[in-house]
Amino acid sequence: MDRVRNDATASRPSVFPRRPWMMSLGAAAAGGEGNKGLKGIVAGGITGGIEICITFPTEFVKTQLQLDEKGGKRQYDGIVDCVKKTVRGHGVFGLYRGLSVLLYGSIPKSAVRFGAFEEFKKRSVDAKGNLTAGQRLLCGLGAGVAEAIFAVTPMETVKVKFINDQRSAKPQFKGFFHGVRTIIKNEGIRGTYQGLTATIMKQGSNQAIRFYVMETCKDWYRGGDSKKSVPKLVVGAFGAVAGAASVFGNTPIDVVKTRMQGLEASKYKNTMDCFTQIWKNEGPRAFYKGTIPRMSRVCLDVAITFMIYDSFMELFSKVWK
Repeated sequence: MDRVRNDATASRPSVFPRRPWMMSLGAAAAGGEGNKGLKGIVAGGITGGIEICITFPTEFVKTQLQLDEKGGKRQYDGIVDCVKKTVRGHGVFGLYRGLSVLLYGSIPKSAVRFGAFEEFKKRSVDAKGNLTAGQRLLCGLGAGVAEAIFAVTPMETVKVKFINDQRSAKPQFKGFFHGVRTIIKNEGIRGTYQGLTATIMKQGSNQAIRFYVMETCKDWYRGGDSKKSVPKLVVGAFGAVAGAASVFGNTPIDVVKTRMQGLEASKYKNTMDCFTQIWKNEGPRAFYKGTIPRMSRVCLDVAITFMIYDSFMELFSKVWK
């Protein structure tokens, strides 16, 4: 009798529709694969906070040099001169001006970046867990665009305005929240979204290059076995290579983005006008201003970021099912 009842139940159509996406996104997903996006968000956020505290002074110098225009307004003769004058005028902590802004932004930025990448990757990998070359680029591009819109543009704009404010004779920003209030009061919410197009271009190309190089190097080391662990020092070396590749690939975009987010951004009609004026008034070499400090920061930044991130993802894979 029980067998008849069970057979009847098995053959009876379910009142609940089939939901195949639950196999990959729900709690029943094998091995916790459905949690990869969330794990990426948490691991990315922690990674971003640690990394920026280590590398911020090089970011400060890079931004100062990119804002330093030719002619009578030029203040610095190079990296060393920038560091000396900053320390002389504002002390060692002057090299950390704007850190709070970038710290507040780095945590959500890194969280969005890695969370988005893990989500895109999860939806694109083949049966063996690998991505094609085109998929690596697209997943990285998607991660970069997501972070540009949801985190990078407003926080980078405020950071650049803070650093730019220090260059004036009478700085107007007394702190992070005062600065944000002042910017929004004077320019509205749009004031925190200056250079959105340039930022999307920068972050999109940045992450497309970095994740492509990183995933390609890891795949080469693993020999196609996605489950094989990569030593952290090797991950760091691959990260440095990925960082260098992104610097050479998009520093001109970074220069335009920085100018569009500065306090004097109003003199440019749009991103293309900014590009044209820099080319006309300062020459093509101006598009690679700050390349050396940016290179030192980015290579260290990306190496540290991927090492920390991989460590947390491995930890989460053991304790977070």
